[in-house]
Amino acid sequence: MNFLAHIYLSGNNELLTLGNFVADGVRGRKYLDYPEEMQAGILLHRFIDTYTDAHPVFRQSTKRLHKPYGHYSGVIVDIFYDHFLAKNWSKYSDIELRLFVGNFYAMLDKHMNILPAKFQHLSPYMIEDNWLLGYASLEGIQSVLNGMNRRTKYKSKMNESTKELKLYYSEFEADFFIFFNELQTATLEKRLILENQFNIR
Repeated sequence: MNFLAHIYLSGNNELLTLGNFVADGVRGRKYLDYPEEMQAGILLHRFIDTYTDAHPVFRQSTKRLHKPYGHYSGVIVDIFYDHFLAKNWSKYSDIELRLFVGNFYAMLDKHMNILPAKFQHLSPYMIEDNWLLGYASLEGIQSVLNGMNRRTKYKSKMNESTKELKLYYSEFEADFFIFFNELQTATLEKRLILENQFNIR
């Protein structure tokens, strides 16, 4: 899953949420260098990624993209699924998406000094260009994919994948609903275990 889903699945603890958000910038046992609540968030992020990659519905989505995009297919589906989460936000949260995103940006700015260097660099761009709110529109997804393609030195051609998104839109959305409902249940169970393990209240 991509940024919005990881943040949403984190619960209400600020540092756990930040850990879940920045986990891709923390390798191996380096997570132990962070506050315990962030450690829990990093471990939760790793659980979500492992669960996602192995899920048959997620794999079903990636198969539609394997031929043109190869090993980038999973990254693209992560972004597509964040689009469907943002688009259908009211099904999952009583807090309006704009407010949820604004609160997260404020939290990110408050804790900027403890983020990994990669995310200290990336976060101001995310806030300025409002990536998370942008996921709700196809234009926003196109912008994200354009940026991802640039970061792969234009090798991935991820920017072209919106044509598959449009072509199989209803199929991807149906996959998302099935997968995300199961992911929510699995993640809640794992988060409660981690909160107990790290004595997070």
